Amino acid sequence: MGFFDFLTEEIAIDLGTANTLIIHNDKVVVDSPSIVATDRSSNKIIAVGQEANQMQGKTHENIKTIRPLKDGVIADFNASEQMISMFIKNIPSLKKRFFTPSLRMVICIPSGITEVEMRAVRESAERVNGKEVYLIHEPMAAAIGIGVDIMQPKGNMIVDIGGGTTEIAVIALSGIVCDKSVKTAGDVFTNDIIYYMRTQHNLFVGERTAERVKISIGSATEELENPPEDMSVQGRDLLTGKPKEILISYREIHKALDKSIIRIEDSVMETLAQTPPELAADIYNTGVYLAGGGSMLRGLDKRLSQKTELPIFIAEDPLRAVVRGTGIVLKNIERYKSVLIK
Repeated sequence: MGFFDFLTEEIAIDLGTANTLIIHNDKVVVDSPSIVATDRSSNKIIAVGQEANQMQGKTHENIKTIRPLKDGVIADFNASEQMISMFIKNIPSLKKRFFTPSLRMVICIPSGITEVEMRAVRESAERVNGKEVYLIHEPMAAAIGIGVDIMQPKGNMIVDIGGGTTEIAVIALSGIVCDKSVKTAGDVFTNDIIYYMRTQHNLFVGERTAERVKISIGSATEELENPPEDMSVQGRDLLTGKPKEILISYREIHKALDKSIIRIEDSVMETLAQTPPELAADIYNTGVYLAGGGSMLRGLDKRLSQKTELPIFIAEDPLRAVVRGTGIVLKNIERYKSVLIK
């Protein structure tokens, strides 16, 4: 087998609705938005990732930007496959190869995914030269990435708030005991902000602007210890049609996001209600772990803590917790055999 090992490369992929991350040789080599820009006339891909993201909302009729993943699953099969293929080709150490090596891949998927959606991910991977393709559930990968020992007979609760889905799972003995996958996450927060601007300020803003507002002054509570400064937001006035600018405070963004955050709170409570009593006792002692980009929303940990009356911990570098876990599994495939879906 030794000689053929040279022809096989190992990569771990976190195929997210908002960002795609790839680990190769223990390093994050790709961290790009999951966006593709295509030329309508030739159907060729012009740009992927960061470059395509800059075109979003600014294209003319010959170029369209697509987000191939929706709610954590592949919505546009063709675009997603080409996107994965281009990301893999851009890995610096694979660029130097004369031929494309066959790949051993571990890819993470949402826990509420159907068989058909799972097959779409697997087929996409096989078409980009994936010889061995393993899948792992996102909350499981997040738990490993945070540093939780999932093999122990001890309950741990993970809440992974991504771009398309929020994954909530209680993990023990390297298995998911109860889980819930809700389609309320980062993208919904962005749309809430667009809707709020429209209804309260008659201002029409694009997705990229709303995303920037969410990151700069997004808040889950009204009472923040060190609140961010007010932010000026530009868009189009819906009454006059002219471009205009307004000042927005974090309190307004809290109002805009409130309903969606209540939905996440309720889902966490539902999952806790389904947890077997022995594991509930463990969670009472260990608390709840937050991962994913959505967990960086100011005051969210505090708010969940008040609702559940449990300690809440945010993973360090929550954006990369899932891909870190996927990378650890890739290195120790034999050890984590039980958590992989082959």
